[in-house]
Amino acid sequence: MVHFSVQGDHVHLVVEAADGQALARAIKGLSVRIARALNKVLGRTGAAFADRYHARALRSPSEVRRALAYVLCNYRHHAAAKREFLSRWWIDPCSSGWYFTGWRGRNGRPVQGSWARRRSAPRLAEATTWLLKIGWQRAGLIEVHHLPGPRS
Repeated sequence: MVHFSVQGDHVHLVVEAADGQALARAIKGLSVRIARALNKVLGRTGAAFADRYHARALRSPSEVRRALAYVLCNYRHHAAAKREFLSRWWIDPCSSGWYFTGWRGRNGRPVQGSWARRRSAPRLAEATTWLLKIGWQRAGLIEVHHLPGPRS
């Protein structure tokens, strides 16, 4: 898992996997781990997730950029629909946005001094593929206040 956002009833993940079987095993393991933790906190038993997920292979820098923007800024989309105001530099605390180093700051340059240094980072994998590590940046850095939509 390289990036994530937790929504009210689902999660969005950006992950790297060797193949479909490796992805399926990783998602199953993550689901079990989260379910056990949730059940412990809530004092319950049983499944916490539907036994399904939607996977999409990303093949171009622009596809990866759109996926990152969607995952990291998804709450903004829902907030806008509810006419909820969020400040320009607000970052979803239930996402990996605090640790993302591809935000575009003033003058189109990367934000100086990553927010990640101000918080202890969760255990996220470093991107290993060219597309997720470097290639997506060819399509442009992402504004913190980006509003995901059909053409973004």
